[in-house]
Amino acid sequence: MTVVDTPARRAGKIHRAWFVAAVAFVATVGAAGFRATPGVLIAPLQQEFGWSRGTISAAVSVNLILYGLTSPFAAALMERFGIRRVVSVALLLVAAGSGLTVFMTASWQLVLCWGVLVGLGTGSMALAFVATVTNRWFVRHRGIVTGVLTAGGAAGQLSFLPLLAYLVGRSGWRAAALVVAGAALIVAPLALWLLRDHPGDVGLRAYGADPDEPPIVPLPATGAGRRALTALRGAARTPTFWLLAGSFAICGATTNGLVGTHFIPAAHDHGLPTTTAASLLALVGVFDIVGTIFSGWLTDRFDSRMLLAGYYALRGLSLLVLPDLFSSSPHPSMLIFVLFYGLDWVATVPPTIALCRERYGDSAPVVFGWVFASHQIGAAVAATGAGLIRDDLGAYDAAFYLAGGLALIAALLSAWVRRPGQTGARWRVAFEE
Repeated sequence: MTVVDTPARRAGKIHRAWFVAAVAFVATVGAAGFRATPGVLIAPLQQEFGWSRGTISAAVSVNLILYGLTSPFAAALMERFGIRRVVSVALLLVAAGSGLTVFMTASWQLVLCWGVLVGLGTGSMALAFVATVTNRWFVRHRGIVTGVLTAGGAAGQLSFLPLLAYLVGRSGWRAAALVVAGAALIVAPLALWLLRDHPGDVGLRAYGADPDEPPIVPLPATGAGRRALTALRGAARTPTFWLLAGSFAICGATTNGLVGTHFIPAAHDHGLPTTTAASLLALVGVFDIVGTIFSGWLTDRFDSRMLLAGYYALRGLSLLVLPDLFSSSPHPSMLIFVLFYGLDWVATVPPTIALCRERYGDSAPVVFGWVFASHQIGAAVAATGAGLIRDDLGAYDAAFYLAGGLALIAALLSAWVRRPGQTGARWRVAFEE
C-alpha cells in the first residue's frame, strides 16, 4: 500500500531522504576506499613481480579512466534500472576484481582486475551517484548533503589507507585485496535492502519540496547509453561545460592522479615508512570532511565560480611547496600542508555540481557524470605521467611543480564561467535541441 506524505505524518518523523543519504554515504565511502587501494600496493607489487612504477601506474590509470567514464553511463543506468540495482551490481564487480588479483602472475591481469573490474564498479558509485541522490531526494540542503557525501568519498579514499598499509606490511598485499573484496560483499546487500530509487516509490516528496505538489515517480528512462550521449552532445555546445570539464580534469590530476597515487611512494623515496605516509594521507581525508562539508554550506550561500577559483588557487600554491617538505620523519611543516591540502582536497565538488544543476536542470547528474569523467582522465594522465617522471628523473619533484601550475590555470578557468543570467538564451536553446 502506498504511504501518503501528510503534514501529520511528517511531524516528528525523520524523512526517508536522510536514510537514503546514509546508505549512499556508506556506499560512497566504500567505493572510494576500494579505488584508492593501489596506492599502498605499488611498492609491494614492484618488489614481488619486478614491474616498474610506470607499468603499475598504467593499471591505476585504466582504473581512473573507467572510474570517470563509467560515471555518466551509470547515472543514465540509474534512471533506467534504478539506484539499488546499479549500486549492488557495482559492489559485486569490485569484489570480483579485488578478489581475483590474488591469483595474478602478469601485469595485464592487474590491468584487467584492478583496472577494468574495480574501475567499472567504483565508477558506478562515483560522484554522479551523489548528484543523482541529491537531485532526487533533496530540495532543501542540497549543497550541504552533497558536501557530506563527497567528503565521505574522499575520507573513504584516504582513511582506509593506514589499515591497508598495516595489512600489507603484516600479511602481504593479498590480504589487503581480500579485505577489500569482503567489504564490498558486505555492503552490497545493505544497498539492495535500504536504498530507494525515488521519493515517489514510498509516497513521499523530496526533502524540502513544495508540500502542495503530489509525489512524483519518474518513468524509467529508455536507452541509458543514448541518454548519456545526448546529454553530452547538448552540454558540449555550451562554453560552461568545457570550462568545468577543463578545470575538473586538473582537479583530478592534482588529487587522485598525483597525490592519491604517488604521495606514499614519493614519501617512501625520502625514507618515510609506508604506514606513516599512509597515515598522513588519512589525515588529509579527516580534514577533507570538514573542508568539503563547509564547502557545501558555502555553496548554498555564495557564488560557486568564485569558490572554485579560490580553491584551485590555494591548492596550486600548496603543491608548489610540497617537494621541499618530504623528509624521513613527519615535521610541523608537513602537518600544516596536510591540514591545508586536506581542507581543499575535494571542496571543488559541491560548487561544480551546483553549477551543473543551475545550467543543465534535470540533466545535471548525467552532465556532471561527463564533467567527472574529465576529472578521472586528468587523474589517469597524472598517475601515469608522474610514474614516468619518477622512472626517468629518479624523483617526483617535477610532477608536483607541474601540478601546482595547472591548479593555478584551473582557478582562471573557473573564474571565466558565466553567471546563470549571463549564459544567454542561445546556449540554453542549443542544449535543449
